[in-house]
Amino acid sequence: MNLKRNITFQLESRKKAGQPITENVPIRMRVVFSGKRIEFTTGYRIDVAKWDSEKQRVKNSCTNKLKQSASEINAELNRFDAIIQDIFKEYELQGTMPTVDDVKLLFNSRIALKQDEEPQEEIAVPQKSFWEIYDEFTKECGRLNDWTPATFGKFNALKNHLLKFKKLNSFEYLTEKGLNDLVDFFRNKCNMLNSTIGKQLGYLKWFLKWAANKGYHTNMAYAAFSPRLKNTQAKVIFLNDDELDKIKSFQIPETKQYLERVRDVLIFCCYTGLRYSDVANLRRSDVKENHIEVTTVKTADSLIIELNRHSRAILEKYKDVAFEGDKVLPVISNQKMNDYIKELGKLAGIDTKIRITQYKGHDRIDTIYPKYELLCTHTGRKTFICKALSLGIPPNVVMKWTGHSDYKAMKPYIDIADSIKVNAMSRFD
Repeated sequence: MNLKRNITFQLESRKKAGQPITENVPIRMRVVFSGKRIEFTTGYRIDVAKWDSEKQRVKNSCTNKLKQSASEINAELNRFDAIIQDIFKEYELQGTMPTVDDVKLLFNSRIALKQDEEPQEEIAVPQKSFWEIYDEFTKECGRLNDWTPATFGKFNALKNHLLKFKKLNSFEYLTEKGLNDLVDFFRNKCNMLNSTIGKQLGYLKWFLKWAANKGYHTNMAYAAFSPRLKNTQAKVIFLNDDELDKIKSFQIPETKQYLERVRDVLIFCCYTGLRYSDVANLRRSDVKENHIEVTTVKTADSLIIELNRHSRAILEKYKDVAFEGDKVLPVISNQKMNDYIKELGKLAGIDTKIRITQYKGHDRIDTIYPKYELLCTHTGRKTFICKALSLGIPPNVVMKWTGHSDYKAMKPYIDIADSIKVNAMSRFD
């Protein structure tokens, strides 16, 4: 059993008349393990200027007000550290987890106090709750990884689900049994499909791994937890040649002219492979004579995408129209554009029946949709990939345009392209 602990030495933060005290400041020892924190005074003091915060020791050749040398103080700090380490090693051999009181009692019993030192003071520090640690995680990881509002939304949604799971209030609960209970809760109380549960568990494991690395807990059950969630590969929804032609040639009614700009943006994505976020972020400075240069919003990849006659025609149409922020195309909000693409698809007769298969537990759920209900801004990118592969363009070339980093992500599209080729060959019959 490996009991992860973090032992640090730091100066106590004190103020007088609103100003930080910088002389004769107490040195404290902090022990963090399994989401718990204990603080001790060490009985030593030092000026802030004589303290090396990086090494967490007194600077060489320095002394304090009592003429105690750096070597004397540091030797005692090392001894305190060793005592704490020994306590945890003993519990590791026993295969048990010490309590806060256990650590305090054993540490204090093994310290021989000097007469001129203050007695070891044990400070009752309020422990961070599971939810406070979760909020710290989203704040820190959001900043370090530059999360988008959508990513913050996903982790906020997970927190809301977990809050409804009344049993969960500590890391210790998330044993294999606790995680299985959580999966049952997601399925039966939150009415989640298996695919959604898998995503929620992925987000939760990210948090638990971060918290373990921070020393907030030592419960590693999550690392080996991998429930069998029956699922199918997500169906790739794209426009075939006939459907794309229908969209392009459809005469938009006078009362629905707002659909024209939406159609133009969709067609542009169908012939460039851009995501919604990238076409919305496209500026005139990104458009060159024969290509566009894009730094993707999602992955920060730098892409060069050559223009063809279809994408060039859309750019030409709007070259003299001024848009806010010097944008190239009339891109509206993603949600509104998705709604309008579905409306456009319905009017254009993109109504082939599509069966979507999902699982909730072991129960299979088949739902039939007219294809226009499944269209969205991402359909443009999927159409581009499928069309490019079916034309015989090598996958590695397509990946340079789309920014895909491995063939695994391309496999569903390659399978579709192979199917298209088989159907095309049958025309010879």
